Amino acid sequence: MRVPQIRMQSQFAKIGMEQQFASLNIQQPKADLKIEQHHAKMSIEAPKGELIIDQSQAWEEANLMSTPRLIEKQGAEGLQAVAEGAARRAEQGDELMKIEQSNNPIYNQALENGFQQQKTLSLKYMPSPFSVKIDYIPADVHIEFIAQAPTIEAVPNKPIIDFEPSVLNIYMEQYESLDIDYENLFSITV
Repeated sequence: MRVPQIRMQSQFAKIGMEQQFASLNIQQPKADLKIEQHHAKMSIEAPKGELIIDQSQAWEEANLMSTPRLIEKQGAEGLQAVAEGAARRAEQGDELMKIEQSNNPIYNQALENGFQQQKTLSLKYMPSPFSVKIDYIPADVHIEFIAQAPTIEAVPNKPIIDFEPSVLNIYMEQYESLDIDYENLFSITV
């Protein structure tokens, strides 16, 4: 006996996909930049310093001084010589008053008063070192400085963006199908 049979054969549908990825390209051009730096303003004020040269001592050592100063110097030397002479005569008078106590004061005074002392020879530099006095008074230097700010002009450039979106293609790679087949449907034999 043949049993009727149903045969089914199915095939699933298949979806196919193709994807093309997105591409992104970004370029950033540099900004247009213009910079101007102005010169700084500077002022310097420098008054002259004061130089003081005192050479009066050098002139005096060379006997080249002014008339009032020469009279003053000679007068001082004369007063000193008078004082020394008076002191010498007073001392010699005291020695003569005490003639009985000393050994021959007349002879000693005659030798002292009769001959001048010999002068010693020596080198003397005219003017003497450091006889010219030099003094310098510096002046204050005033510096004024004014900085100038730079002038900056910047123009930014927009970025260049190149974008291609992704592409997704969906298609039917295989369609579904169902095949039904019958066998021995009407042939029954006993």
